[in-house]
Amino acid sequence: MKLHEYQTKQIFRNYQLNVPNSVLITEPKELDHALATIGEKCVLKCQVHAGGRGKAGGVKLVSTLTEAKAYVSDMLMSNLVTHQTDDAGVPVTSILVEELTDIKTELYLAITLDRNNQCPTILASKAGGMEIEEVAESNPDDIIYENINPSVGLQPFQIRNLITKLEIPKDSSSEFSYLINALVKMFYDIDASLLEINPLVITNDLKVIALDGKVNIEDDAMFRHNDLLTLRDRSQEDQLEAEATDLGIAYVNLSGNVGCLVNGAGLAMATLDVTNQAGASPANFLDVGGGADIEKVAKAVSIILSDPKVTKVLVNIFGGILRCDIAADGIVSAYERTKSQLPLVVRMLGTNVDEGQQILKTSGLNVTFAETLSEAALAISTLQDN
Repeated sequence: MKLHEYQTKQIFRNYQLNVPNSVLITEPKELDHALATIGEKCVLKCQVHAGGRGKAGGVKLVSTLTEAKAYVSDMLMSNLVTHQTDDAGVPVTSILVEELTDIKTELYLAITLDRNNQCPTILASKAGGMEIEEVAESNPDDIIYENINPSVGLQPFQIRNLITKLEIPKDSSSEFSYLINALVKMFYDIDASLLEINPLVITNDLKVIALDGKVNIEDDAMFRHNDLLTLRDRSQEDQLEAEATDLGIAYVNLSGNVGCLVNGAGLAMATLDVTNQAGASPANFLDVGGGADIEKVAKAVSIILSDPKVTKVLVNIFGGILRCDIAADGIVSAYERTKSQLPLVVRMLGTNVDEGQQILKTSGLNVTFAETLSEAALAISTLQDN
């Protein structure tokens, strides 16, 4: 689950980290009060779950009330398109009105998971304010890594190493050390998969301030954080993905026209790869899971069928815990509910495969059966769109 900048900064405040004063507005009429609190010379930041908002016009320095009103009028309730969004962009439902900061130095700082080393790692760079992907590609030596051993935690020598390499001023080192330790504690406390500050700034009076903030929380750990569930902003999520998440279905919306129903993440990835190689274009990644019942399969298929860009459906089921007859009943139920006429190619193997195929054969659906994944991919690529 992703958090907005203003939500992240509230958590930062809970850990006694320095952040600029700010006021969140959701309606243009709230701007006057915000500027009276912050001052007319300020920065306006669109609150969206997408990187690259600055380049896309989602961050604006203003000096007058007139400037601020014009920007809020243009941006609030519009859609912001960045390099991380699709062509439709994401809705701007709130804007953070924030005081300006007297910046001496901009740094990049993040904590994420190093899956190769199976531990959290700190990423830091003196190239703050820039997209870290560009820095890593053009100047990889500018990225500093400090892995955190889960058994012993972050060690003092690692913080000293960061202070040295980032050239933190002596008078800021104590504040920087506190921030690093607090961020590591926060990372563990909220089960974050990413915690990023870009930029982390040192001011001319040598204060260390988180000028921005980004947090992603591990979805599988949300059962431990009911208090954070209220921070979820569904307006920023793909609606089909949000619906699938609520049902416990792993679903990622893609740009193609072939709806894919698969059980098992590895099998789903293989299905997408082979389908692409056959010349077809998947509309989604969907792993319905091994323990799905008829209703869960039906809801998963209904999500696929509700996607307007889907013109045909590919089913690749390996029956185990999820029996083939259960999957077939769920598919038929979804088609009946939605009254869909979309053709589908079905490859089934495993437990109760004969029963599953018989259910589909007698369902009246437009079904083509395949024995292998390659045959299924070829069939879906040559199947005429409905």
